[in-house]
Amino acid sequence: MDRAPGVSVRLKLTLSYAGFLMLAGALLLAAVWLFLLRYVPDRAMLINPDDRPEGGVFPIRSALLDVFAPRAAVVLAFLLVFGLVGGWILAGRMLAPLTRITHATRMATNGSLSHRIQLPGRKDEFRELADAFDVMLVRLEAHVAEQRRFAANASHELRTPLAISKSLLDVARTDPNRDTGELIDRLHAVNTRAIDLTEALLLLSRAEQRSFTREPVDLSLLAEEATETLLPLAEKHGVTIETGGDITPTVGSQALLLQLTMNLVHNAIVHNLPEQGTVWVNTSVRPDTVVLTVENTGEKLTPQLLSTLTEPFQRGTERIHTDHAGVGLGLAIVTTITQAHEGTLTLTPRSAGGIRITVELPAISPHTGG
Repeated sequence: MDRAPGVSVRLKLTLSYAGFLMLAGALLLAAVWLFLLRYVPDRAMLINPDDRPEGGVFPIRSALLDVFAPRAAVVLAFLLVFGLVGGWILAGRMLAPLTRITHATRMATNGSLSHRIQLPGRKDEFRELADAFDVMLVRLEAHVAEQRRFAANASHELRTPLAISKSLLDVARTDPNRDTGELIDRLHAVNTRAIDLTEALLLLSRAEQRSFTREPVDLSLLAEEATETLLPLAEKHGVTIETGGDITPTVGSQALLLQLTMNLVHNAIVHNLPEQGTVWVNTSVRPDTVVLTVENTGEKLTPQLLSTLTEPFQRGTERIHTDHAGVGLGLAIVTTITQAHEGTLTLTPRSAGGIRITVELPAISPHTGG
């Protein structure tokens, strides 16, 4: 924001200090002068009246004023100089932390997010501001690093289907006798994957920006809808889905929460045992929250792998593409949607293999709707 040049805060504080000191000095001198006037008579008789033509009467107040006024002026001048010099030094010392904060802000504006103020000293208003700014820089740096990593991964993932499509078209151009049906099928699969990835990226961006309308939602109904929709996929993989639970009213975007539930159930079906696998979908109510739990059978997961599953483009199959591997954004989308709804996401490995994923969201009263 462009602003016209103005007086610095240091100069304003200096003038304020000097002005206050001058006012205090003037009030003190005025008090002294009034005190003197109260107890000093206007005139007095001299001891030797012949020394004065007025008959020995001497004007004491007038003479006292002649002596007091110049000295009072000297004192006020000294206070003015002392106030300006001292105020300038004190203002500089007081504003030194603000200068460091301003410097750090400018560095952050220029893109240097690794700089920290780290203001020493005991706690006060400036140090609270500096500490809050340092915390903001830490979170902002982490967020920017995550966004850069996400953009790099997204570019890589989008480049892969485009490169495959280009290779298929180049082969078709150089080999006119190639089976066009097989080529069309492969192009259709690659194009579908690219569309799915693009839609997932848009959904992730929408959830991150929290640009959605909030309304009462029952998680138990969304769980039923998700399981019914994905039942053919479960039958194809030989996976049994067991559902149950309570009515779980919350508030949020029905479309996003349905997508969250669909992603969890889909992952539980796909990343399961080769045969005779099971998925459990359950909803429950706690004092202030509602809980959606999705767990499945499967291979045992290491803590290292479990900690990376919610990162974008990470898969339990170590990024190996299969027919149902998805686009690597399933749990990343679940995490973002959960955070956008002020909820918590918990991943717990099952001792027998597989994983238990719990989504906990704020509850609302089913009678009042809020």
